[in-house]
Amino acid sequence: MTPPPRSARHPVRVAHLGLGAFHRAHQAWYTQAANDAAPDAAGGWGIAAFTGRRADAARVLAAQDSLYSVVTRGPADDSVSTVEALSRVHDGADTAAWLATLADPQVGVLTLTVTEAGYLPGASAPGRIRDGLAARFRADAGGLAVVSCDNLSGNGRVLREAVLALTADEPDLDAWVRSEVSFVSTMVDRITPATTEQDLSAVRALAGWDDAAPVITEPFSEWVLAGAFPAGRPAWEAGGARFVDDVEPFERRKLRLLNAGHSLLAYRGLLRGHRTIAEAVADPALAAELELLWAEQRPGLPFDDAAVAAAQQALRDRFTNARIEHRLVQIAADGSQKLGPRIVEPLRERLAAGLGPGEAQLGVLAAWTLHLLAGGARDPQADSLTARLRDAHDPLSRASLVLDALAPDLTDLARPLAGRTASLQGATA
Repeated sequence: MTPPPRSARHPVRVAHLGLGAFHRAHQAWYTQAANDAAPDAAGGWGIAAFTGRRADAARVLAAQDSLYSVVTRGPADDSVSTVEALSRVHDGADTAAWLATLADPQVGVLTLTVTEAGYLPGASAPGRIRDGLAARFRADAGGLAVVSCDNLSGNGRVLREAVLALTADEPDLDAWVRSEVSFVSTMVDRITPATTEQDLSAVRALAGWDDAAPVITEPFSEWVLAGAFPAGRPAWEAGGARFVDDVEPFERRKLRLLNAGHSLLAYRGLLRGHRTIAEAVADPALAAELELLWAEQRPGLPFDDAAVAAAQQALRDRFTNARIEHRLVQIAADGSQKLGPRIVEPLRERLAAGLGPGEAQLGVLAAWTLHLLAGGARDPQADSLTARLRDAHDPLSRASLVLDALAPDLTDLARPLAGRTASLQGATA
């Protein structure tokens, strides 16, 4: 069964770097919604998408005319839609196509999903963007908005600094980037579990064709953006995107409710033998602990009670969707990097406000301690800490080691953390 015929092939006006499942379930999905809402708006907005590290996705999608299915997996059933926002797909190694696309005056937006590691010094993404902007500058193609869609606080600012570090020795290019290129910060959220062979069969039945590149995703999706678009943009608000002056409050809400809740359910859930978020939140003890954690995190959220309550209810609905298999082992990885903004910073703020340390907040740190001691943790940055924890047989010493690694200014909490760890250890023994 072949792909359905396209209703349109929109002119390429958006470039994208990082042709993965998240992009196809998120930014391309929003662009499809924009085109559906205003099909005659200057011919619509087509995307030229480039792979990041591997060419596989481009090869598979090119064989089916860049069309693919988005399967929305709700608690009871699936729905499917065909996305045709991708007008072209390219191997990321095709430098000529990359430079030509960024030099095209019709292209007004560059989005990217390259994961947090793509912003580190020496990563290739800033260099590729610098090269593309240089080609645009030489072609006198006008301004551009560069839109980061990775889970990185202040992602637009971070990307801007990384690119400007590479243009500093070219004064004309540097001045042009500073004046004509905007770097938009965003907060993105949508779970896209890996597609399985079973999913491929289900999509064939739902969509009526042999889609080799479908995306499975949850019903929930969120995109909050802050920044200028000097050459225009798709009407992404048609899909529910929000444009604000500052994304930081929304980043904070996500970190302290969604991400912190994930960490609690992952570390506590694994200790209790659960595999997925849905299994963990179905455990009454963990569901109660989650509610307590959210209450402890509430003081630092700059939203009214109604907005916070709505966000929490949306998370309850998402977490209990057992048909989205969000695995705890995956969420538990790299806790040494994740727990600072998710748990330690809100805990620090509670103490600064004269509030006591949160019991559930300490519980997450205690569960992480036991997770490291259990062996098999996927966290290279915590390997040396794990070795020291195993050598320290005194619970108070272990608590001090954990706090010294995550927050040296909070080592006074070693005794309550040791007590919380002992309590959890006893409950799971």
